[in-house]
Amino acid sequence: MLDSKTIDDLAARLGRAFEASPAKDVEKNVKALLKSGLSRLDFVTREEFDVQAAVLKRTREKVEALEARVAELEARKAPGGA
Repeated sequence: MLDSKTIDDLAARLGRAFEASPAKDVEKNVKALLKSGLSRLDFVTREEFDVQAAVLKRTREKVEALEARVAELEARKAPGGA
């Protein structure tokens, strides 16, 4: 049966072999290609999205409060006549 040290040694050897193989170069090239392609798109970070979502929520709350206030003022004005 294989012990932990043997498995760790095998994993380390495979890791070193992969690092030196052409597959690692392909991986690096694909990552660079994807990064380059994605950087040209207009994506925002999650943090930026969350900030803008919070701003939008506050704006909606203010608009709703203002709409309620306008409705209240219009209701007050209507019975008194113009």
